[in-house]
Amino acid sequence: MELTRELLDHVCDIAVAAGQKTLPIYHSDFDVETKSDDSPLTQADLAAHRSIKADLDKLTPDTKQLSEEGASIAFEERGTWNEYWLIDPLDGTREFVKKNDQFTINIALIRDHEPVLGVVYAPVLDTIWFAAREIGAFRQVGEDAPQAIHSADAHTAKPRVLVSRSHRSPEIDALLARMPDYEPVSMGSSLKFCVIAEGSADFYPRLGPTSEWDTAAGHAVLAVAGGDVIDVHGQHLRYNETDSVLNDWFLAYGDSRHDWQAYLPE
Repeated sequence: MELTRELLDHVCDIAVAAGQKTLPIYHSDFDVETKSDDSPLTQADLAAHRSIKADLDKLTPDTKQLSEEGASIAFEERGTWNEYWLIDPLDGTREFVKKNDQFTINIALIRDHEPVLGVVYAPVLDTIWFAAREIGAFRQVGEDAPQAIHSADAHTAKPRVLVSRSHRSPEIDALLARMPDYEPVSMGSSLKFCVIAEGSADFYPRLGPTSEWDTAAGHAVLAVAGGDVIDVHGQHLRYNETDSVLNDWFLAYGDSRHDWQAYLPE
């Protein structure tokens, strides 16, 4: 599949359409179920999933899809895929349940184990971040014209560090203790990748479990904008290489000239 601005715009439309289906539920007294991994599930997750699946089937009928809310696909099958859509229909369900507005619709195109296109849409904020290799990274608010974005030089004296609203671990506390000084920025869902991509933050360490669909779209936006996502061994975060859909712990940042691994606990 050729990466074009037309394709990117179509995927943005698909994400926005799915996001709009979540809003009536968000503004209602909705029910919350609990999945087998103890994570929450709402009707908004399922509505967005159905919308994205149907629209991507029309747009790219020959391209496989892997979605958090879709059927489980054995690695024996998906491991043969060189290109596929990786989808989190509603990233930040905990943020959705808390009604703090920081949930997103995530769609990524994975090619040869790397995210090459990503769209992250925040429905309540009516803001979308989108990017594709050799095309660029952009942010659009409402009906305003899209603006190109790029990650910033790190504030190395006092890095702006993104701290998850819903996921904090002793390992993260140990990492923060190794930093001489930092400015904490509290943020939920894939918005953390996006604010680094647009130059509003420097560093997002995640020393805890995430799934590949949690990170792929934001990873693509950040990478095209000039940043990167690496595991704790310094290797680029990759997708669909093992039978597990869990990521390794990772560090996301906007400026690769700074040694972010130096803050890792021993």
